[in-house]
Amino acid sequence: MTGLRVGVVGTGARASLAAHLAPAGATVVAAADPAPAAPERLAAVLGHAVPVHPGLDDLLAAERLDAAMVLTPDDTHEEIAVTLLEAGVAVYLEKPIAITTEGADRILATAHRTGTKLYVGHNMRHMHVVRLMKEIIDRGDIGEVKAVWCRHFVGDGGDYYFKDWHAERARTTGLLLQKGAHDLDVIHWLAGSSTREVVAMGDLAVYGQVTDRADNSGRLMTDWYSRDVWPPLTQTGLHPTIDVEDISMLTGRLDSGALISYQQCHFTPDYWRSYTVIGTEGRLENVGDGAGGEVRVWNRRTGFSERGDVQHPIQAGTGGHGGADPLTVAEFVRLVRDGGPTDTSPVAARDAVAAGVAATASLRDGARPRRVPEADPEVVAYFARHQRRA
Repeated sequence: MTGLRVGVVGTGARASLAAHLAPAGATVVAAADPAPAAPERLAAVLGHAVPVHPGLDDLLAAERLDAAMVLTPDDTHEEIAVTLLEAGVAVYLEKPIAITTEGADRILATAHRTGTKLYVGHNMRHMHVVRLMKEIIDRGDIGEVKAVWCRHFVGDGGDYYFKDWHAERARTTGLLLQKGAHDLDVIHWLAGSSTREVVAMGDLAVYGQVTDRADNSGRLMTDWYSRDVWPPLTQTGLHPTIDVEDISMLTGRLDSGALISYQQCHFTPDYWRSYTVIGTEGRLENVGDGAGGEVRVWNRRTGFSERGDVQHPIQAGTGGHGGADPLTVAEFVRLVRDGGPTDTSPVAARDAVAAGVAATASLRDGARPRRVPEADPEVVAYFARHQRRA
């Protein structure tokens, strides 16, 4: 397949991904977004104008598309993805795949039934820090993985998640799913296994106290983002409805028996992720998650040893998310054009959502343990064959 024709559905905060299509050998031919500013936003990303239709049906009726990038709010992912897959248009679906386990399963089932290619944009699998940790684990440097811990300091949480639709359960289920899907997917990938038991606690501890609220419809996060606003209780213009947690934590058990923990806080001053992976022969930990940081490995008995026994530098990348965005888009284009394996996985994307859904249910129900349901084995097998028929 040459001259891949791509439509962009949604021109909001993640529309910057569309800029990576041309270097990967694909062309944006049109978009769908009812916002009056949509044509201007997309033109700024692409460097030129393309037709922007008011809705998905209009886009499909007017254009011949090989693929589409779905960059819309989370609660719209399910219906848009299913419509495109039914139309035979390959889908790049921004994470999370959906805001319910049932929605994620419906998308997977549609892709399986139609044979239309599906790709979920879990770009962190292409971040150098994550790939470096994966390489160290797969080499056997720390033995068999028995525990994975992640602390996520979401220092920009007030701007990113509490001034627009992200603050509503009806639009996201909760940030333990919406934001946590990234880290749960990474945890599963590093451990080579998915969560099956989970328990969680959380609270709306800070942003619920802020009384200055505003309707930011029609605006983007870039319109209000500023690190000059500190401390968190001095934030202004928060979303009128805030019913998601700003601090949450879960513990879980994977299929492999390994134990995990994930903590997420949206009112810290710093913004980065700290992973610890403990195996039968050592442990690793990242200090920083971008250029200038390290993944450190401890593999002998010792007392306190700040830098461990081996230090692996984290490399810089060009493009969003430390260079992960262009790599993720290029992998999608290659999947549509040539097929074959990908480092991201639609089933893994579903498993991250399923774990996030179960954890959110637990934290809102007195921290009662929850089982995480497994995906349909036939669907799992289909994606394990890289979306090829048996």
